Formats: sequence, structure tokens, C-alpha cells
Amino acid sequence: MPGNVARSLVAVSLAALGAAGLATGASAAPAAGSAGHYGEKAISRGAVHVATTAGSRNTLSVRSSGTQGVVSPTPQVYLVFWGSQWSSDPAGVAPDLQKMFQGLYGSADTWGTILSQYCEGVASGTTNCGTKGTHVTHPAASPLAGVWFDNAAAAPSSATTAQIAAEAANAASHFGNTTQAPNLNAQYVVVSATGTHPDNFPNSNFCAWHDKTSSSYGTLAYTNLPYVPDLGAGACTTLTDGRLLSGIESTETHEYAETVTDFWPSVGWNGRNGEIGDECENLDAYVPLSTGTFDLQGLWSNQANACVTKG
Repeated sequence: MPGNVARSLVAVSLAALGAAGLATGASAAPAAGSAGHYGEKAISRGAVHVATTAGSRNTLSVRSSGTQGVVSPTPQVYLVFWGSQWSSDPAGVAPDLQKMFQGLYGSADTWGTILSQYCEGVASGTTNCGTKGTHVTHPAASPLAGVWFDNAAAAPSSATTAQIAAEAANAASHFGNTTQAPNLNAQYVVVSATGTHPDNFPNSNFCAWHDKTSSSYGTLAYTNLPYVPDLGAGACTTLTDGRLLSGIESTETHEYAETVTDFWPSVGWNGRNGEIGDECENLDAYVPLSTGTFDLQGLWSNQANACVTKG
């Protein structure tokens, strides 16, 4: 969803925290100059209740009849650990994200099956694909298509949106995705290292966001994923057991699902309260996969007419 909506939600959440605030010093006010992007997951601590409208008014509908860029029919995830700063990974983010995506496939993954109801190539305004269009395919093997530690030089300590987008294009080149065809399913997750502040994180009040960018390799889908554990345990998740990695797992599954269902925002699936993850920021659950148990954020299901963590 557009950033101004996400920021209105986080302002309410942070106000409820009172004078204690965030330990990292993230402020309730949006940072000056932050542009706003799609699928911004708001920084929160604990059981935040997002102001959603119950029932069918949350229903997602497709915003374009296009056959490209609406959804990602066969998702391919490229994790890009940006900068020599990744010599330090105190929370173990890099191995954790790899294990999570290595398990998001097959019969053991009942969370990812939520996405299969959504499609492209149907009339704009469609809310139920049925057997029409090209559906998102539940992966039969891990959607993790590549991992790159781009550590030849330091990443900017406070990367701009343009620099993050350029790193996504660098990744497309690195992985050999140099035409539009492979980039119709590739999403580049640019993961920043501890102590860095991509797009003014955390003072822009987001956990992460996703977007698209034009490049010489076609239009690319990418995610700006900061080092969420720098916020401390309990941030960016509704789970309150103090597990440090929960927030980044919840955040990345939010962005992954939104990229899959609104690939080149915002021609894909959106509802009254935003994209598939925006609708359900008040629902997290530990979900077992073949590679471990992870904090996966709930997603909106038109079929269930509810936020769910199982398809």
C-alpha cells in the first residue's frame, strides 16, 4: 500500500507506546524526505491491532487485466546480502533467511498455498480467479534461486532508494537475469547489514518495503529489507516471546507475499487496506517448515474471507 497509509498506522501504534518509545529511537513522525513505497510494514511491538475492516470489505481485487507484472506465477527469490558489513551478523539473519526460503515449498508449506488463489490475465476488478487466468504456482522446490554476498565494498551506511534499486539491478546482472523474461518471476531482496540505515531506517517508521525499478534488464521487482533485529526483540511482529529473528521473518514473508501477488505495484491484488500482507499485520504465527519453524505473517485470503496462516 502507499506509504502514507502505512505511516498513519504506525503513528497510532507508536503513540500507544507512550513515552517509552522504541529503544532504537525511531520516532512516531514520518521522516522528512522519505518517499513512501508499496507494502511498507509498519514498525510495531507486540500485539498491535491494525485498523482493518472486517469481512468482505477487505477482499482483494486485481487492478489490471495484464498478463505480465500482475503476479509472479513461479516465484524465484534472490537474497542479496549487501556490503562488506556482512562480516558481522550478530543475530544470524543470513543463515536464517536462507533456511526459511529453503523450506517454503511442497506439502510441508501450508502457508505458501494461500497465494495460489491469485492470478493474472483476468478482467480488472476480478476477486475470484476460479480456473481462469495464470495462477501463482505453489513451488514444488525451494523458491530460493540464488544467494549473493556482495561484499567487495561497503554498502552505503544510509542508502537511498535509488542506490537500493541499483543494487537490485546489480544482482540481476550477477545472477545472469539480463532480459525481461527471467525477471517476470525474480524478486531481489536487498538485505542490509547491522548498523546501516537503508532509506532512513528506522526513522522512516517501516520494517521493510517492496517496489519495482526500471533497468537495462527490464522492470525488476525488489525489496528493501533492513537489519530488523537492530530494533530489538519484539519489533515488526505480534509475537512477544523475545525471539530476535521473529521480526525479520515476519517482515520478509509480508514482503515476499506482496511481491508475488502485486509484482509490479500496484497493478496486482489490492484491497481496502492495501496488499495481501498489509491487510493482516495483526497476525503472526510460528509455522513449521521442513527446514525449521519460522514466524510467518498472516495473509489475506479471499477464499477464507479472513486473515489466515494456512491455505
